[in-house]
Amino acid sequence: MKTLCTTMALLGVALTTSAQEEPIDSLEGEKVVLDEVLVQAVRVTKDFPITFSDLDKVELAPRNLGQDIPILMNFMPAVVTTSDAGAGVGYTSIRVRGSDATRVNVTINGVPYNDAESQGTFWVNMPDFASSTQSLQLQRGVGTSTNGAGAFGASLNMLTDAFSEEAYATISSSVGSFNTLRNNIKFSTGLLNDHFEFSGRLSRVTSDGYVDRASSELDGYFLQGVYNDDNTLVKALLFGGHEITYQAWNGITADQLENDRTYNSAGAYTDDNGNTQFYNNEVDNYKQDHFQLHWYETWNPAWDTHLAVHYTRGRGFFEQYREDDDFATYGLEPITVNGDFVETTDLIRRRWLDNDFYGTIFSATYNSDNLELILGGGYNEYKGDHFGEIIWAEYAGNSEIRDRYYDDTSTKTDFNMYTKANFKLTDQWSLFGDVQYRGVTYQANGDDTGLVDDSFNFFNPKAGITFDLNRNNNFYFSYARANREPNRNDYESGSPKPEKLNDFELGWRYVSPSFQLNTNVYYMRYKDQLVLTGELNDVGAPLRSNVGDSYRLGLEIEANVNISNSFQWRPNIALSDNRNIDFFFERDGELQNLGNTHIAYSPQLIAGNVISYMPKENFQVSLLSKFVGKQYMGNIDSETSVLDSYTQTDFNVQYTINTNSFVKSIVLSGLVNNIFNADIVSNGYFYTYDDNWSNPGTITTIEGTGYYPQAGINFLLGATVNF
Repeated sequence: MKTLCTTMALLGVALTTSAQEEPIDSLEGEKVVLDEVLVQAVRVTKDFPITFSDLDKVELAPRNLGQDIPILMNFMPAVVTTSDAGAGVGYTSIRVRGSDATRVNVTINGVPYNDAESQGTFWVNMPDFASSTQSLQLQRGVGTSTNGAGAFGASLNMLTDAFSEEAYATISSSVGSFNTLRNNIKFSTGLLNDHFEFSGRLSRVTSDGYVDRASSELDGYFLQGVYNDDNTLVKALLFGGHEITYQAWNGITADQLENDRTYNSAGAYTDDNGNTQFYNNEVDNYKQDHFQLHWYETWNPAWDTHLAVHYTRGRGFFEQYREDDDFATYGLEPITVNGDFVETTDLIRRRWLDNDFYGTIFSATYNSDNLELILGGGYNEYKGDHFGEIIWAEYAGNSEIRDRYYDDTSTKTDFNMYTKANFKLTDQWSLFGDVQYRGVTYQANGDDTGLVDDSFNFFNPKAGITFDLNRNNNFYFSYARANREPNRNDYESGSPKPEKLNDFELGWRYVSPSFQLNTNVYYMRYKDQLVLTGELNDVGAPLRSNVGDSYRLGLEIEANVNISNSFQWRPNIALSDNRNIDFFFERDGELQNLGNTHIAYSPQLIAGNVISYMPKENFQVSLLSKFVGKQYMGNIDSETSVLDSYTQTDFNVQYTINTNSFVKSIVLSGLVNNIFNADIVSNGYFYTYDDNWSNPGTITTIEGTGYYPQAGINFLLGATVNF
């Protein structure tokens, strides 16, 4: 029964009996439902006309052996994940419905997590964060109003660990391929004097990576203090991490993909004897710390409020060996050495980012028999310094120690207010309304961005209807409007426009004791969508460009089938058509209308499948598979830009040894990724340039590609001791 209720919650449905049961985490004591109030303003249930899927701690645990959160989400509907190092540790990313991480709004306890400038999410800054995650909800499409940047493909709402009424401690270790090692310790005091609880986690994850030198040294922590009484919940959280990863964002060529899949060009240089060497510290080195203070209050049976303040401190650099760089790039004057005029030099540089992000979020919720009303919003401010230093040079020119060859600043403010209402007209019909105002200002003064001083005012309405045919069948239809500002890289690329989206969702949910089904059709129509071009900038970040009119049309189905008390089958499939309308491209010196081309990185077919066998309560075996169809890395339908389809199959096992001693239990876990050793390439890049030299008087468009191969068969083995 417990397994059934957990799975149904993942599908966004629940039996009446499960709603009355209190969640129990057998590893860490009794979890208190009250913690869920921290995300109730940005999450939804089956009573809302929103397309979503849930994933909780119980489902994450068997595979949580050191890989990052995007990799653990790989088998959710319409999701594609990738890893720079090829094995799920280090820099990882996610796409949903073809939209990349910059367009997936992420909140942690309702607090925005996306980087304010790049709009990306960098999970490497919070290693082993899944070990402190109670649950997550992935809303596909625009979803409901939330804090932070607008959702243009999906929103991901994460809830950190609930407080525990009982004291516990755990020690967990895992080892695996590529010298991967994860160790963590967790503890909770349980409730002290019936009101206070303190808990925490310390983690360290290291890996050599599948790709050459793509190593990771990741340290993470999570600390929490709680005060709780009948009407009040106060939580103070401090979490974050320090990552040092060897750069692996260059990818490889098609020839290297065939002959040297693990090659990494980062750090390459030629020594005095003409031999290729690799700089041993071509790393990304970054620290990020998050503070959150939440206050939840129940004022009476109808009203409750949530107020939070937050602060994020980030600082770090990436280091590069540069061969024969021009003095002029660094503001240096040419020099004469032994009578020779010198205007280039080998050097090592660090490009720094030092930023602060802080603000507040707030909401008030009213509940009655027929109405749920939420009033909320937030104000957030970002301040970032971007600067570069030369730490060594073969020829230093007129440089001084700690000279900055560029020194840029940027600020961004983000204010939003929203009102949501879900009104129950009858026992069967419910109406949903949601309006949001969002005001954004962004200022920057970089050489790469130019002088930027932009303000945006967005109005985002949403509406929908839900029909409960009976206790088994639930139907919904919704419309949502979203607007989104450009990010820093967009300004570097030119003069971007904000993008607009109209999202239509039609869905059906079915639930019975042995079978649950969620299915939906969506149509997302964009104006000035900032689509990925396939190109990367000089730090490996994807570039985007406005494309005028475009759309995404799709069908998504996910199900849970309880074949027997021991067998469970959870398939999902996403079919879609993703098009740029009347796409123009300059090829061979002529502007051409290519018609309705495919949107980059948007496969037409994504399918996931999980089959679990549980012969005993303490033993579980799962077979997990993922199919990702053919996708283009550019928007011009060039066969050169095609990423081939691939299938990944993983095997997962977990066995719990229960004891009646000081050690409560020992949990053994095993994960074999890509058991069929498939040659998987989950990401890449595509670029074009004009060749004016090989045939004077003509312009020829040249195409190029790069690829990010993923590891073949590899494994992780783990053990957790619970006290």
